[in-house]
Formats: sequence, structure tokens, C-alpha cells
Amino acid sequence: MGIVLKQSFINTIILFLGFAIGGMNVLFLYTHFLHEDYYGLITFLLSSANIILPLLVFGMQHTIIKFFSAYKAKEQRDIFLTTSLFLPLLIIIPLGLIGALFYDTIATWLSTENAIIKSYTYLIFLAAIFMGYFEVFYSWSKVQLQSVFGNFIKEMFARISVTILLILVYLGKMTNEQFIYAVVTVYGIRMLIMMIYAFTIYKPIVIFRLPENLKEILSYSFYIILAGSAAGILLEIDKFMIPQLEQIAQVAYYSVGIYIASVISIPSRAMKQIINPLTAKGLNTNNLEEVESLYKKSSVNLLAAGGLLFLLINLNVKDLYILIDKPEFSVGVLIVLLISVSEMIKTAIGTNGAILTNSKYYKAFFYFSIAMALSVIVLNRWLIGILGIDGAALATLLVVFLYSLVKVFYVNQKLKMQPFTGNTLKVLFLIAMVFLAFYFWNFSFHPILNILLKTVLISVIYLFLIIRLKVSDDIQDVLKHYKLPI
Repeated sequence: MGIVLKQSFINTIILFLGFAIGGMNVLFLYTHFLHEDYYGLITFLLSSANIILPLLVFGMQHTIIKFFSAYKAKEQRDIFLTTSLFLPLLIIIPLGLIGALFYDTIATWLSTENAIIKSYTYLIFLAAIFMGYFEVFYSWSKVQLQSVFGNFIKEMFARISVTILLILVYLGKMTNEQFIYAVVTVYGIRMLIMMIYAFTIYKPIVIFRLPENLKEILSYSFYIILAGSAAGILLEIDKFMIPQLEQIAQVAYYSVGIYIASVISIPSRAMKQIINPLTAKGLNTNNLEEVESLYKKSSVNLLAAGGLLFLLINLNVKDLYILIDKPEFSVGVLIVLLISVSEMIKTAIGTNGAILTNSKYYKAFFYFSIAMALSVIVLNRWLIGILGIDGAALATLLVVFLYSLVKVFYVNQKLKMQPFTGNTLKVLFLIAMVFLAFYFWNFSFHPILNILLKTVLISVIYLFLIIRLKVSDDIQDVLKHYKLPI
């Protein structure tokens, strides 16, 4: 896993820096510089764009990962990449025309509970195109095993730009309304930068000829569109539905809690940038032994890394909300815990999603995703009505837990491989013990000092035990390489 660990490490550093900048934006600048309604509005617009993104680009960001390594000749690859660029236009153009014709109807429906949404509805479509084509060009670079620059642009560029824009709002150089348009423009610029880089590392000759396996590509893309839309619904539907049931400011409170918990996904997102193309390659060459090795190693490594972040977040979250100094946002403490657990479940199943989407069983991923989407919609409508925004977080946790189990059992049945080992139980037990040991232990100093003290204590104890228990061969190999004591 040399190339995996090297690029995963760099990607992790980038993600941490990105999340640090994003954390400053979400926890302090958004909450203090932007009106709550506009914070909720931009969250709603971007979440809605993420839901329709897979449809607009015809799932091509996943199709590139799936098929690129299967082509041997450059001409075949050029035909395929040309198709991946122009095929989405067959969806974008007709949908754009339909949206223009029925704009008032769509905008009125979306703004039933919050009138502020109506004037900005069309930005959902534009943002989805910008985000979608960014992902297409990012996949273009990932199949060349070059994930670092794209990861930097994805995680850093937009967040740094938003920081600058929020400061301009604070200084009175930009209005709240102008900020909304500026953020969408940033996503357009980000797409152009990724496009230029993709062409730099692999510049195809534009060949307007259909790939020989077009039927297979269309079939895969069709299922991935629906599965990707369903997955987008699982991730974003809560932020879409809350404004339909609650005041839009509630989206802002919910988003802060979601963002804090999402830090746990950093190691997973970093590793999967490079490990997913390798999983696809292993499946394309029928190297199931390598696929299984990546499956197990990714599971325990990500669980160990995510476990530390889970502990640091949830054992410091009350002090963190005191630092935010906005009492209305502190309703997110339970949201952080519930979403944190769901993130831990997703890290524990490793490359399960990559195996499903890149194997001949990709249709099953579609059915699972549709079932998950429908389940989370039903649960959200029910639980938000009972528990408010806490209900949205609980709905996500229940769906992630149930369908993660189903997907693990399915892959084990079809491919005779599963991600868990005895070391998985060791890590879970260690996380539980450290959590219980520190949960009721609170310092009475300034919140910053409290967070620093707990972070140091938890990190030292957890990392020492992870090393002593030898839960990961990769961690032991790194320690040996750098001649560190183990």
C-alpha cells in the first residue's frame, strides 16, 4: 500500500487544513458575520445542488473510475474521455430548458415555508453543473493516480475563498445577497482550475466516436446516476427537508453540528481518493486477493484513525460550543454525537462502496442506495416532526447502520470477503473505554485550555494503546520505517 499511504498522508494533511479553514468559517465567521437566514440559504442551495449533481453529469465521475483502466489503447481512452465530457450535455441542456419554462412553479414550491429561497432557486442548477464537472475532471486525474492537486483544490480553494468573502461581508464591502452569488461563482472558478489541470496531466485527442462498450457504459451510468442521486439524498436530504418543516435558520444550527462531526471522515476521504481507483483496477484485472487486502486494511486503519477523531470531537464538543459563543447553536451537541457514530460506521466498512460500484454487482449498489434514500426521507419526515433537527440526525444514523450491515453481508455473500478482523473488535473496545473514561471528566478552566488538556491526554492514551495492541500492520510498518519505538 505504498502509493496509498503516501498520497493518503498528503491528502489527509490537505483535508485537515481544509477542515480547519472550513471550521473557522462554519463555527465562527458564518455564525457571526452572516445573517442566520442567509447561512441557512447557502447551505440549502449547495445541498440541493449535491442531490441533483449525479443526474446532471450522468454519473460520469464514477464511470471514469470504473472503465478507464480497462482500456489499453490511447485511442480507446480518448474516445471514452471525449464521451464522458459531452454525454452530460444531453441531460443538462434539456433539463435547463424545462427548468426555465417551469421556473416559477419550481421556485414557489421550494419556497413555501421560506420565501427567501425563491429568488435564488436557479443557482441550484448552476452550482450542480459546476460541482458535477469538477468531479468529472477530478476523476480524470485520479485514474492517473494523481489525486493530491485535485484534493487541494476541492478542499482548500472554496473554503479559502469563502473566508475572504465572509470577511468582505463583515467589512461591509459585500452584502448578504451578493455573498450567495459570489459563493456559486467560486465553484465555477474551481471547476475551471480542475479542468485545466486534468488536461495538463492527460490531454486526449477529441474523437467524436462512440466507445465500443457504449451499452455497458450507459447501463452502468444509468444505475450510478440513480444510486448517486440516492446517495446524495442520504447525505443532503436533511438540509433540504428541514426548511420545508422548520424555519430556515434551523438549517444553520444543524449544519454546524454536521460539520463538526464530519471531521471524522477526513482519513476516509483522503485514503479513498487513491484506494478507490486501485480497487477498480483490482476488480478489472480480477485480482480479488488485492481487493480483499485493501478492504481489510482500509477498514482497520480508517477505524483506528476515525476513532481518535470521534473521541476528540465528542469529548470536547461542549467546550467547543462555548467558544462559538452563540447559545442558539448549542442545540447541535446531540447532533454531533449521532452523526459521529454514523461516520464511524462508514469508516469501519472500508472500501465496501468502491467494491460494489466497481464490480459486476454494481446494480445492487443502486438498489441499496434507492432503499436508503427512501428510508431516510420517510424517517426524516417522521422524526423531524417529533424531535426537530435531532430527528434528522437520528434518521441518518439509523439508515447508515442498517444498510452498512446489509452491504457488508452482500459483498461477503458474492465475493467471499468481509472487512472485519479481530483487530476491529480491539479498536472498538478501546474507543468505548476511552469515551466512558473521559465523558464525565470535565475541567473547569477556560474552554480553550480544557480542549487542549483533554486532547493531549486522550491522544497520548489512545495512540499508545493502538500501538501496543498492534491493531494495524501498516501503522507498525510506518513506525519501523522511521525507527520509532513500538
